[in-house]
Amino acid sequence: MIKTTIGLCALALAGAAHAQTRWDLPSGYGANTFQVQNLQQFANDVDKATGGKLKITLHAGGSLYKANEIKRAVQTAQTPIGEFILSGAANENPLFGVDSVPFLATGYEQSRRLYQAAKGAQEKLLAQQGLKVLFSVPWPGQSLYSIKPVNYASDLEGTKMRAYNPATTRIAQLLKAQPVTIQLAELPQALATGAVQNFLTSSASGVESKLHEQVKHFYPVSAWLPRNVTVVNLKDFNALDKATQNALTTAAAQAEARGWALSEKLDSEYIGQLKAAGMSISQPSDDMRKALASIGETMTAEWIKAAGPEGQAIVDAYRKQP
Repeated sequence: MIKTTIGLCALALAGAAHAQTRWDLPSGYGANTFQVQNLQQFANDVDKATGGKLKITLHAGGSLYKANEIKRAVQTAQTPIGEFILSGAANENPLFGVDSVPFLATGYEQSRRLYQAAKGAQEKLLAQQGLKVLFSVPWPGQSLYSIKPVNYASDLEGTKMRAYNPATTRIAQLLKAQPVTIQLAELPQALATGAVQNFLTSSASGVESKLHEQVKHFYPVSAWLPRNVTVVNLKDFNALDKATQNALTTAAAQAEARGWALSEKLDSEYIGQLKAAGMSISQPSDDMRKALASIGETMTAEWIKAAGPEGQAIVDAYRKQP
């Protein structure tokens, strides 16, 4: 009788262990970023909604996989779920980079509309790679910092402009500035030595890197709002029971709404912090707006040429929205 009872208990424990699913969720971003904090809340919500049936363990700062390895790791089922910056996969297909086309969608409302226009094509493309999109959240927009005031686009001609990817190099060229490749960690030193005079980066980077110590002029142009995306391997998702799937997608929808609101709120707060630290916050002049819009048209046309008919359809759908 005792042996039978022990056996039944062991079977019950084995069944409970088998019923619980554990997922590792890698992110390339630091634990102090709002994106990762939003991911942790998502994991907590899933745990609560499923009664612990699906437990997601977050691994921030590239501790499980480096940022550029995460998408592939989920595709190949090395990990069931992961988060990465979508435009980082633009070398695979230009459609992944539409949210980072400069001056196509400036500000949160336009970025949201562009997201809706691109969502179907991007989700279809990822599904073909065995991935299901759970949610996507933007970073604050890339804005213009300058050591000297910028009243006209011509003020940037001949200046040394920081570049960190092909898009920022192209922007510098179109502004007739000299692109200088500098990573964010090296930027304060580059500013101190005069190697760089202006650049595009987010309000968050400005605060975190204390750029106000060397740069006094900030123009909130929100050139583009790059999005992070959280995806799950389709086979792993399909292996969940229906109730757990529903709990996961509900928590994901909440994470997306919360993340967008938080990104916009923090952008405003970060700009306030830059102002409080002594930076001059000014809207770009009409001349500067026209120059940036022209750059946007040029680079959008170049992106459409690379992306083909699907890219054209996304831009058309975006521009037709009220």
